[in-house]
Amino acid sequence: MMAALLQFSIHYVFICVLLAMLFCTLRLIAGPSAHDRVLALDTLWMCAMQLALVLGIRYASDLYFEAAMLIALLGFVSTIAMAKFLMRGEVIE
Repeated sequence: MMAALLQFSIHYVFICVLLAMLFCTLRLIAGPSAHDRVLALDTLWMCAMQLALVLGIRYASDLYFEAAMLIALLGFVSTIAMAKFLMRGEVIE
């Protein structure tokens, strides 16, 4: 009973994260301003990290958790770089 509920929950979360990634991609493509595109890209890497975590739980593999950590670190740095570029027009001073 519990295994079936866990399997259903993992599939449900997987579909929800994929839908969120689809909506973020649409906002990234059709965003009216650069700020909206940066926020969509920020949300997209968070969804990618969540997807890696869900797959790590599903397949019980540490590799997915390490990939989620790398996605989080690279996503954070890229968000800071994009925000700095939008504020000042340059990344490296």
